[in-house]
Amino acid sequence: MGVSSDLRKVLHWQFFAMTPQGKIKKLGRILRGSFQLKCPRCGEGALFQTYFRMFTHCAVCDLKFERESGYFIGAMYLNYGATILIAFPSYFLFEKFTSIPFYANLSVWALFSAIFPILFYRYSKSLWLNFDYIFSS
Repeated sequence: MGVSSDLRKVLHWQFFAMTPQGKIKKLGRILRGSFQLKCPRCGEGALFQTYFRMFTHCAVCDLKFERESGYFIGAMYLNYGATILIAFPSYFLFEKFTSIPFYANLSVWALFSAIFPILFYRYSKSLWLNFDYIFSS
């Protein structure tokens, strides 16, 4: 059963009404759970069976991970955004402060842009799941 849109708005605004310490604590919980690849509800159950395959539910608390078809589209945006936020400025920093030839610099960041999303895949899905759980529960 999903949370109504009105309730989601209230929960969303509750975050903004928190004290700065409360926000930091909540953000810390999100990041810690995300990078440990653990269930956002209990913090114990693993999210992934293999590198690319998620469990459907938490083995400990039975939280359903994929709520609906297309649920993790936001994780794809997180992954893309993280790749761009690292590669784009880094390319220009290397161009400005090193003597690396243009094609070598371009090749390094093109290779990075191809490999990093694969390595960050699990973490982007975990971040998305944790943000959704924290802000909608």
